[in-house]
Amino acid sequence: MDKHAHQTEVLKQEKSQTGILTGYDDPPLQGFFQDPSRFVNRELSWLDFNRRVLEETENETNPLLERVRFLSISANNLDEFLMVRVAGLFGQARVEIKTTSADGFTPDQQLKAIFPRVAKLQADQQKSWLDLKSLLTEQNINIVEVSELKEATTTWLENHFIESLYSVLTPLSIDPAHPFPFIPNLGYTLIYNLYTDSSKSGMTALVRLPVGLTRFIELPQTKTGRIEFIDIENVIGMFIHRLFPGYKVGGSGSFRIIRDTDLELEEEAEDLVRTYETALKRRRRGSVIRLEIDADTPPQLIEFVRQKFEIKSQQVIFVKGMLALHNLSEIVSIDRSDLKFEPFQARFPERILQVEGNCFSAIRQKELIVHHPYESFDVVVQFLNQAAKDPNVIAIKQTPYRTSKQSPTVETLIQAAEAGKSVTALVELKARFDEEANIRLARDMERAGVQVIFGIVDFKTHAKLSQVVRREKGKLTSYIHIGTGNYHPVTAQIYTDLSYFSSNQKLAHEVAQVFNYVTGLAEPDELNHLLISPLHLRAVLLGKIENEVEFARKGKPAAIWAKMNSLVDPQIIDAFYRASQEGVKIELIVRGICCLRPNIQGISENIRVKSIVWRFLEHSRIICFGNGGGLPSKKAEVYIGSADLMPRNLDRRVEVMIQLSNSTVRKQVLNQIMLANFADNQQSWEILSDGTSRRIVLREGEEPFNTQNYFMTNPSLSGRGESLKDNAPKRFLKADKRKLKKNQN
Repeated sequence: MDKHAHQTEVLKQEKSQTGILTGYDDPPLQGFFQDPSRFVNRELSWLDFNRRVLEETENETNPLLERVRFLSISANNLDEFLMVRVAGLFGQARVEIKTTSADGFTPDQQLKAIFPRVAKLQADQQKSWLDLKSLLTEQNINIVEVSELKEATTTWLENHFIESLYSVLTPLSIDPAHPFPFIPNLGYTLIYNLYTDSSKSGMTALVRLPVGLTRFIELPQTKTGRIEFIDIENVIGMFIHRLFPGYKVGGSGSFRIIRDTDLELEEEAEDLVRTYETALKRRRRGSVIRLEIDADTPPQLIEFVRQKFEIKSQQVIFVKGMLALHNLSEIVSIDRSDLKFEPFQARFPERILQVEGNCFSAIRQKELIVHHPYESFDVVVQFLNQAAKDPNVIAIKQTPYRTSKQSPTVETLIQAAEAGKSVTALVELKARFDEEANIRLARDMERAGVQVIFGIVDFKTHAKLSQVVRREKGKLTSYIHIGTGNYHPVTAQIYTDLSYFSSNQKLAHEVAQVFNYVTGLAEPDELNHLLISPLHLRAVLLGKIENEVEFARKGKPAAIWAKMNSLVDPQIIDAFYRASQEGVKIELIVRGICCLRPNIQGISENIRVKSIVWRFLEHSRIICFGNGGGLPSKKAEVYIGSADLMPRNLDRRVEVMIQLSNSTVRKQVLNQIMLANFADNQQSWEILSDGTSRRIVLREGEEPFNTQNYFMTNPSLSGRGESLKDNAPKRFLKADKRKLKKNQN
């Protein structure tokens, strides 16, 4: 039985056990638009996406340490899923909320469907680790056990324990004078049953691993160059007598917990920052929704821990293998370049180099798109740096939604304010897991004189915008940057995103209206370039889809292309279904969650969905409409921006999408970026009508094409400043363009 057939059989079994349509049956055609099963469950779709990430650990074309990295990413993804999505469902089920999801199921029913998938995913992660561990050994990289240590290594470890671990660790005996301690979210803890020769009653003790300690200790290398690691829990076990002198170990184990990380805010908050600080403190003590415990832990210790956390048995997960697999990222960092992807150095846009690095001169000549990470995020930093230092710049506005701890963009805003420029920063406190960092950065900026605004209370400001106002020839000229990704120099090295630069003054006026909307609640009017949510982005997109339907009815070419992280919104999905029924050809690239069911005869047979998972995280959002000319064509309408097609992005966030008007920029997105993504047959997965996915494999005679490799070796069109003819995608991309045209007709 092949992998997909096995997955289908698993879905059948899940349905028989839970009564939940988890992605196997097609909904009936009659009454289709009233049947909630026309949608794939959001949480199950996400789990299938994370399985695609995990399966990269089996991809033998990936270097070995990169396969380990994919395992670490998969484990980290699952942790976040549990402490956000599953925790939310737990909270709803706990108070017996019966409201159903778009696919028709209550929180409790969804949890029953999720648990088997999570258990299977975790079991497969453990199997993957065993396989990778064996392959690492073949490469002279070893995770050793205590029994394998030589005397000299044991002596070295004891010294290391005394010098580097002893003073950091806190041994805790559990008794009336020492109650069970607070264990933080993702807290990894060792538990022991200790006894002395003079006492038979014994003692339960804990050793919590501090967050700042590394999980794996690298041992001194041997003359043969053999690399050895030992995990910290084994080292603590070796020298437990130093933490609890006079005691012996009767039994031991380890566990970690996952807490609910959602923030509950007061309805009426007089001071949003203080409200968030209070909520963040409560988050640290969020309810425990999951206990993961080493399967070899003695039963009495398991029961002891379960009772202390007061959780149900189904919330206890027994792990046969290694807890906290996300820590494997530490092993990936070793110096073995032969087992990693070949280093990639991002290019700096040639258009800007041609004018001696002057961003304003390059943007004045012609607007451009910079394609990250293939082209360096340094261009964004340089744009802001030049603005901060330029005496002719009088104002800078930006939305630093999510950025790094030592953010060069924030530092630039501070420098600009200290230089006397008017600087406004729209800091979003609701950026999950970055709330504390954003509060700190906001206070740093305020001390420097930056005017900090915390967005709109009811909406998260997710748009990525910068505006620089410069005095030129006696009048004010604005330069704008609109991004699909965050102002984060670290993630910009691994996320594929677009940075759009322009000095179009009509567009700049519209960007200024967006800033005024967030700072002063003044709704924009007369917008010709920008689409904004929650005001009208949804309505315009639905209108554009309906336009394609009208073209199809008139016998004209009708097509929609889109690339996004997630497709969840029921109204948009239904519009896609109806467009497909009318003959509109829809090609979608959805990296993560996809609640749409493609390829259902009579409903969505004109919709194809694929997902690309590899070295870089596909993050850019692009939507293209044929506009009566099919795709790609000169008539096409092309939008890029910050919004995924999810209810939260369309209804509860301030998002911006821009319609591209410059011909070279449009060609770059349509004829280079989108075509290359459609042509990929090396790291792509086809999303199936049952909600699962299947890796796309080469057909006989088909030439292999990897879209990320292509962009690492080919300059972007607008960034290079030369014609499409000289920089068009290669022959097989042209063939793919012909194939897409044929499909549309």
